[in-house]
Amino acid sequence: MSRVPMSKPATVARAVVALATAFLAVACTTGSTGIEAADPASISYTDPPLPARAVQSIPTATTSTTPAPDCGDPTMSLRPFPASDQPARGPSIDAIRARGRLIVGLDTGSNLFSFRDPLTGAVQGFDVEIAKEIARDLLGDPEKVDYRILGSADRESALQAHTVDIVAKTMTINCQRRQKVTFSTVYYQANQRILVLDNSGITDIADLAGKRVCIVDGTTSLQHIEQFQPAASITTVPSWADCLVVLQQGQVDAVSTDDSILAGLAAQDPYTRVVGGSISPEPYGIGISKGSDDLVRFVNGTLDRIRNDGTWNRIYDHWLTVLGPSPGPPQPRYQD
Repeated sequence: MSRVPMSKPATVARAVVALATAFLAVACTTGSTGIEAADPASISYTDPPLPARAVQSIPTATTSTTPAPDCGDPTMSLRPFPASDQPARGPSIDAIRARGRLIVGLDTGSNLFSFRDPLTGAVQGFDVEIAKEIARDLLGDPEKVDYRILGSADRESALQAHTVDIVAKTMTINCQRRQKVTFSTVYYQANQRILVLDNSGITDIADLAGKRVCIVDGTTSLQHIEQFQPAASITTVPSWADCLVVLQQGQVDAVSTDDSILAGLAAQDPYTRVVGGSISPEPYGIGISKGSDDLVRFVNGTLDRIRNDGTWNRIYDHWLTVLGPSPGPPQPRYQD
């Protein structure tokens, strides 16, 4: 399907937006105090197509993964520690307290959830605030956090290697991931949808047949498009900010991931919009290393607190009102 030609003013306006987005994307992947990058990709945001090392068109037949064994309800987690006047103890908790810093894995390219302020360089967003609340309860100070920048495909390996304490990076809970890491209870409920340019003619997943769809590698979004629309041509890039750039440059026809992430991209470009119904529910959890049950229970205690004392709604109202009024925090499900 051909795209409706734009007038010269609209073309110029879109070019300006693309340049602004490129600036923000670069700002989201370059240095800031307290942040260490885990082998970040180097991307050039210019008019020519992105280099092949950054953008890969992959046949869906070669990227399919074997479904994980059914684990029942993957969103069930360990119950928080009982209320006590004494601080919670455990090997993982004690190690973090001895270090004096909570090491959090996230990215800085998920606008509204975790991104850099282009003026101050500070990392901020919904996920960042959740991580700070965990540090507040664990260390007595929400600022005692060190961030490690992770690609979506690196989240599980970082937890397995214990290079981070937790991952707060729009990480969907599912049975496949629970084979490798442990999760908190659900702290945010998202849904996978589609982002397109105005006048694209794409309105739902059926329209993606034969279209080029940008997705970040290592995400459940990739698996769902392979499953529900195998006729799509998938292009992978290192981050969702990169997906917006290649959409603006006309290298892809659509981006598909969680509506929470797409809303952050749409906020950067008025010529884009989120379309279609839910492709898949995406319950977000805090990722934690297997065997760190004490830390799982502690994190779930913090999530319980912010659900009940109004903090979760305050964080939502600050960052996510573009998605509509607060639906309220997801209620926890415990397995013990």
